[in-house]
Amino acid sequence: MNTHPPIRRAIPDDATVSYWSAPDGWRLRRFDWPGSGRGAILFQTGRGDVFEKYLEAFDHWHRAGWSITALDWRGQGGSGRLSPNPHVGHVDEFGPLVDDLAAFWRTWNVSGPRIVMGHSMGGHLVLHGLLERAIDPDAAVLVAPMLGLRSPFPARVAEWVARLMCAVGDPTRAAWKANERPGSRLDRQQLLTADADRYADEQWWYEQAPELQLGPPSWRWLSRAFASTRAQQNDPRLATLSTPVLMLVADADRLVDPRAAVAVAERLPNVTLLRFGAESAHEILREAEPVRSRALAAIDTFLAEHRG
Repeated sequence: MNTHPPIRRAIPDDATVSYWSAPDGWRLRRFDWPGSGRGAILFQTGRGDVFEKYLEAFDHWHRAGWSITALDWRGQGGSGRLSPNPHVGHVDEFGPLVDDLAAFWRTWNVSGPRIVMGHSMGGHLVLHGLLERAIDPDAAVLVAPMLGLRSPFPARVAEWVARLMCAVGDPTRAAWKANERPGSRLDRQQLLTADADRYADEQWWYEQAPELQLGPPSWRWLSRAFASTRAQQNDPRLATLSTPVLMLVADADRLVDPRAAVAVAERLPNVTLLRFGAESAHEILREAEPVRSRALAAIDTFLAEHRG
């Protein structure tokens, strides 16, 4: 039986937190945990996330020999803000974030196979980088990827409303006041994970460093997210992407659209799709057991098969 204690509320002694400067000088907070030579994983988080939330998953891969690197996306976590309000997650366009990913990938000096992973918004941007040939990993893992957004309205209508709200007011203002999804009858934890202890880890980190916490998205972020996911769903390059992809989808996800993710997966020529039912909410890697263990086992098998 594995008795290794989980690492969730401490940066490992042999890991470092530093900053990487993008070509335009923007400083992105980064995490590096050298492994024992198996290869390297670049992990990209979702909207509003910080890499500390995934230390337990990092620990799992690190004990298998992988080096782990992660970045806070431009505009969130410890990588500055793009809105006058530091609690609003804003982007004018997603392009600069993909440019950051591409530039970092070119300078990421690691040995062995290179794997890229993206959760939620990170999955959308990683796939964008793959389609643009801006990154060339040996394999990619997309966890609950934001390939469509859940909305009480059809996506086209929701996109139109978001564009209208940008036009009639400040596009950097918050699209709603609280929670991860407006009008949801579920509290935030229910939207993310059934594991109360893992959910509490996030708030613990924000209590240590309040400046890392982000709130709701801006109307402009919402408008661009609907437009960008719509374009990606119809991108003809999906059918030509040769990179091996593992996609983990939670069919009961209340934040991103699992049907859109499955539809995209069906167009990828080299994909392995693993679906979870009502047992999993959005944060599959931070879910209760046995969901989390099943997800990690699938990733382990996938990485063993696609190490370059």
